[in-house]
Amino acid sequence: MFRWLKRTMPRGLYGRAFLILLLPVISLLLVVSVVSAQRLFEGVTRQMTTSVSREVRLMLDAPDPAPIAEALAITIGPVALDQIPRENVRRWYDITGIILLDEIETLLPRLRAVDLGNTQIVHLYFVQDGQGTRMTVDRRRFSASNPHQLFVNMLFFGVLMTVIAYLYLRNQLRPITRLARAAEAFGRGRNVPYRPSGANEVRAAGSAFLDMRARIERQIEQRTLMLSGVSHDLRTPLTRLKLSLEMLEDEDEREPMLRDVRDMERLLDAFLDFARGTAEGEAEEVDPAQLIRRIAEDCERASIPATIHEISGEGTVPLRPVALRRAIENLIGNAVRYGTRAELSMVLSERALRITIEDDGPGIPEDRREEALRPFARLEPSRNQDKGPGVGLGLSIATDIVRAHGGALRLGTSERLGGLRADLVIGR
Repeated sequence: MFRWLKRTMPRGLYGRAFLILLLPVISLLLVVSVVSAQRLFEGVTRQMTTSVSREVRLMLDAPDPAPIAEALAITIGPVALDQIPRENVRRWYDITGIILLDEIETLLPRLRAVDLGNTQIVHLYFVQDGQGTRMTVDRRRFSASNPHQLFVNMLFFGVLMTVIAYLYLRNQLRPITRLARAAEAFGRGRNVPYRPSGANEVRAAGSAFLDMRARIERQIEQRTLMLSGVSHDLRTPLTRLKLSLEMLEDEDEREPMLRDVRDMERLLDAFLDFARGTAEGEAEEVDPAQLIRRIAEDCERASIPATIHEISGEGTVPLRPVALRRAIENLIGNAVRYGTRAELSMVLSERALRITIEDDGPGIPEDRREEALRPFARLEPSRNQDKGPGVGLGLSIATDIVRAHGGALRLGTSERLGGLRADLVIGR
C-alpha cells in the first residue's frame, strides 16, 4: 500500500533525518498560518469593517456630514453617476478584500459599489436622491496593517531553527556514517582507522564492530597458521618418502607410489593456497587492465591457452593484487583443465569492476553451481576427467578472495564458447 511512499523516500541517512526534521516544521507553519489567517484576516477584518460601517452610516444619516468626516479622517464628496463602478473592484490576491466586501455589503444596504483597486485606500460609492457620493477611507481602518509580517517572522525563525537543528543533527549522525564507512571498507578487505564516538548507543555499536573485526581477523590468522603449519609439517615426510621411492629399482612398483606422492603434494599446495586466502598484502590502487594483461602474458610464456577477449574502461581500483591474481589464475586453471582454452574479459565502469573467464568445456549444471563454490566440492561426474582428479578448492579460493574485496563470484554459461562463464564482480 505504501510502496510509492518508500520509492520517494531519500536513500541516505542524512536525507531521511532532514526530512524527519523538516516535516514537523512545515506542518507547524501550515497550522499556525491557517489559524492566524482565520483570526487575523477574518476576525479582525470583520470587527474593523463593522466599526467603519457604523461611522459611515452615521455620516449618511447626519444633516451635515462634513464635521463628522473631518473628525473621522474620511474624505467625502459628490461623484457623477456614470463614474460609479457597475460592480465591486478587487485585486485577485487581496484576501482580506473578500471578507471586507461580504461584511460591508451586509451592514450598508445603500452601498452601490466598493473600489479596492488601490491597496492604500478604499472608495465607497452611494446614491442618495439621484446624486452620487464617494467616501474615501484609509485601508488600514478595515484590516490589520502589514499582515505579511507574521508569515515573514514565522518563515525566518522556522528556517533559522531548522538550520540550527540540522547542524546539531549532522554532528550526531557523523559517528554513524563513520561506522558505516568502516564496516563497508572491512567488507571489502580494507581496514580503515575507526574510533567509537557519538551517543552511547552509537559507541556501543562501534565497540561491538571493533570486537567483531578483531575476532574475524584472529580467526583468519589462526586458520592460516593452522593450515600452513600442517601443510609445512607434512611436506618434510613426503619429501623423504619421495626420495625413498626414487631409490626403488622396481619401476612397476615405484611409479604408482610416486604418483600418489605427487597427488599428495598437489593437495598440500592447494591447502596452502586456501590457507593463504586473502592474507597477502593490503589493498592498494591497482590498474585492473594492466593486471589482466600481465596474467595473459604469463600464461602465454607458460604455454597455457588463455587469451584476452575484451578490455574496457580505464582507472584504478583498491585491490589486493596478489590475492586477486591467484583467484584469476585458479579460474584459468579450471578453464583449461576441463576445456581446451580460456578467454579473459575486463569491464571497468563507474560502479563496478567485472572480470570474466570463459571456457569451451562442459560447464557446470545450473542446479550444482552453488555446490561447486563450496570447499572440497568435486563435480567430476559432470566435468571432463581426462586431466585427472581435482582437489575441489579452486572455485572456493576464488570465492573467498572476491568476497574479501566486497564482491561476488557468479557462475553461468558462456554464450560464445559454450562452456563455463565465471564473473568476478567487485564494487567500486
